[in-house]
Amino acid sequence: MTNVNISLPESMRVFIEDQVTKGGYSTASEYIYHLIHQEQNRLAQAQMEELLLEGLDSGEPIEVTDEWWEQKRTDLLERLRKQKQ
Repeated sequence: MTNVNISLPESMRVFIEDQVTKGGYSTASEYIYHLIHQEQNRLAQAQMEELLLEGLDSGEPIEVTDEWWEQKRTDLLERLRKQKQ
């Protein structure tokens, strides 16, 4: 892991220490790591929702059946196989 040093006002340091104690974290680093991880997940979720909405607005609707999903899986696996070559 890489170290990152930050400067914080005293009030924020106290807040972090309080959150570490209340949240059951062992260190301030663990607490900050948790916050960053949550934000990464939130952004990934927002991006996924945006892509899904884009897909819904991208053209004529199609009926999605079990066969359609199977063909999609087959196509995607083939594309992955080709990328690895």
